Amino acid sequence: MITPVEAYLGLGSNLGDGRRNLNAAWQRLGREAGIELLALSRFYRSAPVGMVSEHWFTNAVGRIKTNLPPDKLLGVMLAIELELGRDRSQGRDRIIDLDLLLYGDRIIDLPGCLVPHPDLAERLFVLTPLLELAPELVHPQLHRSIRELHQAAQAGKEALCPL
Repeated sequence: MITPVEAYLGLGSNLGDGRRNLNAAWQRLGREAGIELLALSRFYRSAPVGMVSEHWFTNAVGRIKTNLPPDKLLGVMLAIELELGRDRSQGRDRIIDLDLLLYGDRIIDLPGCLVPHPDLAERLFVLTPLLELAPELVHPQLHRSIRELHQAAQAGKEALCPL
C-alpha cells in the first residue's frame, strides 16, 4: 500500500440511463477497499467526441482518496466497467466508461495507464465537471490550473450545461 492520494476519475455513459449508470459506478467504486469517495460533480450532457454515434453522453468527474497504486486502481475501474455491462468488443458506445484523469501530482507512463489522461486538457466534457470540483488544481505536466485549461478549451466552443 502507498500513502493515500487524491485522484480524479472521469465517468461517462451514452447507453441506457446515463445518470443511473454513473451513480451505479460511483457507488460501486465506494465499496472497493482502498477507495474513499470524496465528491462527485453534477452530471453534464455532451455530444460524442472522437467517435460517430447518435447517442449523447452523460458525464461527470469524481474525486476520490485512494491508497491503491495507479495500475491497481485502473484494474478496479476496468473490472467495475465489466461488472456493470461494458463490452469493449461491441463498438464505441458504452454503458459506462471510467477514466483515470489525475493521480495526485504524479505523471505515470505505464502500458495501458497514462496519467494525466492524455486528452484531459482539450475535452470540455471532462474540464467542466473538473472545474466544479477543483478549479485551482494544477495539471502536473502543463503547469496550468484547471480553470486556465477550461478557459482555453472553451474559447470558440459552446459551453456545457449541467443536466
